[in-house]
Amino acid sequence: MSIPISFTKGHGTGNDFVIVPDADGDLDLSDDQVAALCDRRFGVGADGLLRVVRAAAIPEGAAATAAGVEWFMDYRNADGSAAEMCGNGIRVFVRYLTAVGWADAAAGPVLVGTRAGIKPVTVHERGFEVDLGAFQIDESEVLVRARHLDVARPGIGVDVGNPHVVVALPTADELAGIDLTRVPQLEPAPVAGANVEFVVPNDPLVQGGTGGLRMRVFERGVGETLSCGTGVAAAALAVRHWAGAAAPDAWQVGVPGGELGVRVASVDDVSHVFLAGPATLVFSGEMALA
Repeated sequence: MSIPISFTKGHGTGNDFVIVPDADGDLDLSDDQVAALCDRRFGVGADGLLRVVRAAAIPEGAAATAAGVEWFMDYRNADGSAAEMCGNGIRVFVRYLTAVGWADAAAGPVLVGTRAGIKPVTVHERGFEVDLGAFQIDESEVLVRARHLDVARPGIGVDVGNPHVVVALPTADELAGIDLTRVPQLEPAPVAGANVEFVVPNDPLVQGGTGGLRMRVFERGVGETLSCGTGVAAAALAVRHWAGAAAPDAWQVGVPGGELGVRVASVDDVSHVFLAGPATLVFSGEMALA
């Protein structure tokens, strides 16, 4: 017996999502059902799924509920696996809440529960900005191999609520030449896996007080995507780290789907990373799921 699923399609710089409203937590979507919705040939097609559910209606939302946060972003990758956080997805999530009248972003920050904690999202000149919170940089060397990358390259671990490994490349041609239809190999392999970002810093690196770089990304459970919000933040943080003490706190990152802004600022004496960019709703519909 098939069940009808109402959805909205949205994206942030080409990183696209199936948004499924389920305010009271009535749906129990299996990994296979999520994968069917995200399938680009037989489903709606997306890099992942955003279930819009009240925090009180989902076990993972207990901490958010205790803090008085109403909404929880249940983010699933295109293969159905759960993920801790999605920087593009949370902006699209708040765009949806605003569009249907479930939140008023114009009145101040919208707090959203995620598996990586509570994240405030505010209206921004680029669209929306999310405070991704504190971050961690792990300088333990990870060797990264990718198809059409001539030799293994060292990567640096960056955690912004979910795990990333960032690899610097010398030229735009090398960045363009990598084949990301295959999973990059990490040595040692992180227990929970990681998104992998390949970056080329701009030359000059800093213009007008803002750093710049270009990036491609392979996402866990998805593959190469046109953009990855947390990956953009991780890439900017890695290049900032490599650049040293004189590096700026503001960054502009180009991805195949557009451009995003990253900044580092102190919140309660702790360095947080912020991500700003557009969030677009494309169309709504209904699909029958087995």
